[in-house]
Amino acid sequence: RLLKPSITGEVDTARKAWADEEAIRTFAVNLRHLLLSSPAGEKAVLGIDPGFRTGCKIAVVDRTGRLLDHATVYPTEPRKDEAGAARTLLSLISKHGVQLIAIGNGTGGRETDAFVSKAIAGLPDRPVRVTVSEAGASVYSASPLAKAEFPDLDVTVRGAISIARRLQDPLAELVKLEPKSIGVGQYQHDVDQKALGRALEGVVESCVNHVGVDLNTASGALLQFVSGLSATQAKNIVAWRDAHGSFKSRAQLLDVPRFGPKAFEQAAGFLRLRQSSHPLDNSAVHPERYPLVEQMARDISVSLAELLGQAGAVGRIQWNRYVSGDVGMETLNDIKEELLKPGRDPRQEFRYAEFHEDLKEVKDLKPDMMLEGVVTNVTAFGAFVDIGVHQDGLVHKSELAWRFVQDPAEVIKVGDVVKVKVLKVDLDLNRISLSIKATQAAPKRENAPPPMAERRSDGGWRDQLKNWRPR
Repeated sequence: RLLKPSITGEVDTARKAWADEEAIRTFAVNLRHLLLSSPAGEKAVLGIDPGFRTGCKIAVVDRTGRLLDHATVYPTEPRKDEAGAARTLLSLISKHGVQLIAIGNGTGGRETDAFVSKAIAGLPDRPVRVTVSEAGASVYSASPLAKAEFPDLDVTVRGAISIARRLQDPLAELVKLEPKSIGVGQYQHDVDQKALGRALEGVVESCVNHVGVDLNTASGALLQFVSGLSATQAKNIVAWRDAHGSFKSRAQLLDVPRFGPKAFEQAAGFLRLRQSSHPLDNSAVHPERYPLVEQMARDISVSLAELLGQAGAVGRIQWNRYVSGDVGMETLNDIKEELLKPGRDPRQEFRYAEFHEDLKEVKDLKPDMMLEGVVTNVTAFGAFVDIGVHQDGLVHKSELAWRFVQDPAEVIKVGDVVKVKVLKVDLDLNRISLSIKATQAAPKRENAPPPMAERRSDGGWRDQLKNWRPR
């Protein structure tokens, strides 16, 4: 009477804590992979927020993400003004030298993509069309941050700007959102919200500092996640930049109000300057190690600029001689890696999924179709893949690989571009079953039993099978 309720409560509490921990871990892993998605880079991008009745909102941003132009077109039902929309689209592409077109994957996305494909077909140098996830874009559009950045623009135009910027640099744009609004976890509303918030905030900070931040283009929302910087210091950096122009060196950070030596010591190594008077300002080498690297350059009789990115020069450095009381081999190894690839971006090379143009809805899918898609979420039971039909398909973990998969995160991650095979389409439940392993050749099994084709009329195959034992 007394022990059973007590023990039951203890077990329930312990299992709930374990389940929360696993759900939070899954969310954190997915968020990290999403934030570290490959960026398209500094290119002029035209972003489109699709729509039917209210039209498609278009925004063009330059290579640094600054808004250049915006418009609204109605290429789809009910107006279906394809001619007028095409004129506007081609005019913006020509005027601003657009290299990439980012199309939101929300309502009307596939129809808009088909229109854009048709409109730009005759261009000699066609921009590349890429479908971009809209998850959380509406949250950002209505946020105080978006209102402060674009006070005179409509909410939907802000959404188009966000879509364009996500293609340029997913990390810089997604940090403006509350991580829970991105939707890459499982059971996120059922877990301990404080623990979830702490874990996700740590992931964002880790990703920002892992990649590094361009001091002259980063927003205040991005800068506040840099190690050692508070929200106030991030705002002060942006305000100083607006008042005095671009930073010329990391040392100028000390001129920013309320930015002291301690903050400089913690943050400087994560802030990059592409155009600087000091070559190491665009690297992860901390300013306190500049004299050490300069001494290395002098010892092998080359300039600092000639040392960066030159494997031959770096290979001539006798690293052991620079070990001291405050500089160990681990620090020197980090410096060596940075000298070999200064200012490198640790994220993967930019890739995008090419959706089948004839597939727009779930009803268009047929079993055995081979398609390309992008992973949008990874859970304990499998992965969800966007194949361009407004409904993500599920790849159960048993269909991820030809081997046993305990944790799907071991073999796949959010943002991966994958080949899938359609296994089953349930129109009533709006469910799509996919397989990744079905697109790959089955591995050969060692010491496999004799194939059934070897059956003989005299029953000889039975003797072979009887003597066979798995290893």
